[in-house]
Amino acid sequence: MSSLLRGEEMCLAQLFLQSGSAYDCISELGELGLVEFRDLNPSVNAFQRKHVNEIKKCEEMERILGYLLREVKKADISLPAGDVNPVAPLPKHVMAIMEQLQRLEVELGEVTRNKEKLQRNLLELTEYTHMLRISRNFVQKTSEQEPLQVQYEEFPFLEKDKMMDYSSMQRLGAKLGFISGLIKRTKIEAFERMLWRVCKGYTILSYAEVEEYLEDPDTGDLTKSVVFLISYWGDQIGQKVKKICDCYHCHLYPYPSSNEERNDVVEGLRTRIQDLHIVLHRTEDYLKQVLIKASESVYTWVIQVKKMKAIYYILNLCSFDVTNKCLIAEVWCPVNDIPTLRRALEDGSRQSGATVPSFVNRIPTNDTPPTLIRTNKFTSGFQNIVDAYGVCNYREVNPAPFTIITFPFLFAVMFGDLGHGVIMAAFALWMVLYENDRKLKKTRNEIWNTFFEGRYIILMMGLFSIYTGLIYNDCFSKSLNIFGSGWNVTAMFKAGVWKNADIIGNRFLTLDPNVTGVFNGPYPLGIDPIWNLASNRLTFLNSYKMKMSVILGIIHMSFGVILSTYNHLHFRKKHNLYLVFLPELLFLLCLFGYLVFMIFYKWLVFTAKDSSNAPSILIHFINMFFMQGDAVQPLYPGQTGLQVFLLVIALLSVPVLLMGKPIYLYWLRNGSHRLGMYRGYERVRRNSEEELCLMRSNDMEEGSSHSDLSTSGECQTEEFDFAEEFLHQAIHTIEYCLGCVSNTASYLRLWALSLAHAQLSEVLWAMVMRVGLRMDTSLGVLFLVPVFCLFAVLTVSILLVMEGLSAFLHALRLHWVEFQNKFYSGTGVKLCPFAFSLLPSSFEQDGLL
Repeated sequence: MSSLLRGEEMCLAQLFLQSGSAYDCISELGELGLVEFRDLNPSVNAFQRKHVNEIKKCEEMERILGYLLREVKKADISLPAGDVNPVAPLPKHVMAIMEQLQRLEVELGEVTRNKEKLQRNLLELTEYTHMLRISRNFVQKTSEQEPLQVQYEEFPFLEKDKMMDYSSMQRLGAKLGFISGLIKRTKIEAFERMLWRVCKGYTILSYAEVEEYLEDPDTGDLTKSVVFLISYWGDQIGQKVKKICDCYHCHLYPYPSSNEERNDVVEGLRTRIQDLHIVLHRTEDYLKQVLIKASESVYTWVIQVKKMKAIYYILNLCSFDVTNKCLIAEVWCPVNDIPTLRRALEDGSRQSGATVPSFVNRIPTNDTPPTLIRTNKFTSGFQNIVDAYGVCNYREVNPAPFTIITFPFLFAVMFGDLGHGVIMAAFALWMVLYENDRKLKKTRNEIWNTFFEGRYIILMMGLFSIYTGLIYNDCFSKSLNIFGSGWNVTAMFKAGVWKNADIIGNRFLTLDPNVTGVFNGPYPLGIDPIWNLASNRLTFLNSYKMKMSVILGIIHMSFGVILSTYNHLHFRKKHNLYLVFLPELLFLLCLFGYLVFMIFYKWLVFTAKDSSNAPSILIHFINMFFMQGDAVQPLYPGQTGLQVFLLVIALLSVPVLLMGKPIYLYWLRNGSHRLGMYRGYERVRRNSEEELCLMRSNDMEEGSSHSDLSTSGECQTEEFDFAEEFLHQAIHTIEYCLGCVSNTASYLRLWALSLAHAQLSEVLWAMVMRVGLRMDTSLGVLFLVPVFCLFAVLTVSILLVMEGLSAFLHALRLHWVEFQNKFYSGTGVKLCPFAFSLLPSSFEQDGLL
């Protein structure tokens, strides 16, 4: 809990690694994920470092593994299930893995190329068969469709002999040529127009579509093709036709000169296609066996290569000592993990068989350490909400522990509905129960990944929404009468206030709580269900939720101001308690805390009997600033004097907040030579600037409190600039004072969104569900089924998703702006530990794993 509240205490350590055991020690540290390495060779180019050749080998193995994974995925072979986490291979085993991968790549490449070649041959033979079958009837169909009176002067007998082949034409002296082949269906129209324009009518184009789909060998997609036959006159026209066919990527095949030759070719093609099918089937079986064998080890190889590459990358960050026998590394490490770090170095040295052990040594530094906040699967989502605003400064108070409660609670105030909360909590609980399912964890859908990573946040929001739904007594816009209403209608008749004629003649009647027996006490939990029937329900709920929003907002902001004291005390800036914290708290409580006091006082003092005489809180609060307490009826005796006193205190806190800290710092740095500074309860005197600077460097630890904590622990040797400090404090004072007003008004969004959610839910019930429930015919039950389906879809899409997202964003803003800016700066640097589990993988990004 202490780590989550303030982060781990960090230190800078120096690792002395023997050359023979450095690889194993880094491997052990990568498995633990404890430390962040610093680059000790910032001026050295990445291609000039010691282990650049080893990294190139790892990249070459990654290329081969990517090829294997793509082929495995293309063959639809699943990788072995289960979490495999092999250790990084030793350097002497790298060449064996490299040779095995290269051999597998060559074998797989040869088999794949043979398969592609066989598939292309099969496709060509299939296309040739379709061309011969379809083009057989081109001349016959043409002669059948031509009218009998049309005769060609050169060949008047063509229309008479329908079965004449083209060799007969050539024997008659006609210089006819024929080009046949296949073209994609999408190109046939442009192909026909190009032939007409270029050849100027010296060609005859006949084409027909192939009935079945053919596979494109380049893309693997199924396409429709068209068989064409072109008759042309003259060799020059033939050359043009061939060039056009090449431009449109046509597949050309020789056209037989006689029917006998055609039949022989078709028979030969049929035999060759059967043989190719057999060979191709055997090739595919062998390829599948190779891929199955590769898939058994490819995931292990991917992890091993990733770890090995990361180790060499870290080794490139280290520097050698003067003897070139020892590597020196600098790391940021949590202080509590120093013993674990030592054990890891000992294990690495023992595994490598080194005679001289590696060891760690803490070194002093003035650099600001990175921030490490340990989280688990429950707290990580809430920590990500805080980190999205900014990472904590080193040892600064972390808002995440308080966000675990306040964030879902403020969300539920805006989303309060028992039914919607149950649905949301059930959905989140399902994700929590199946959180170890690999199908749910590893998907490429970013929207789903967002929901899954925040499953515990959604669960908490759903549970809190159930609670606020019970408080609002709202379940799908309907109230639940669990404990029985505290209002009694019968008492109005017994007291003689209502008559039968009143019920007949009036649509609305008013229950008077002053009549004995009408109001028997408040509802045990939440709002009384009778308010769901009242005509002034909206007016009552508006007043209740508006005041509730102001109360919650001021409590939330006051809590943020109080948290700033933990930063002031931890960073030993006690003057901020008196010159920053105290004026801020007085300004907030004397004005807006007094407003909360008036709300509670009015609720507790004024009853139903004298409620008509209760004064307006808003008028009293406005008159407080104008000091006009005598103009209206006082809320309590002595109200005017107390309001003037609180207003004076609030106004006096502004100049203290504005001038107190700059003047104190100016006096502290530019006072007399007898300057005394306090550390705890002991007065320490320093006369030299050097000693004073050293003391300040010890007192002002790294980090910052929301506006004034230094981001570096380095000694400030330059002169103190009063103007700069005063300007900084003036900006903070103006921001805080104006922010108290605007932030209090900003919390009214709790009331606004709660009202909007309740009204949308009521409108959806009235316009959809009530229509189905009011049908009293025999078809009412059948009509209710589609109505309920529509109601469920609209409820999930509008009220749960859209309204839930809106309430989530508003709760996020209330934490980032209204709450965290009271004590949190968020300008730190997050610790990036060297951990194999956190290393990104390009294969996962490409969807290969």
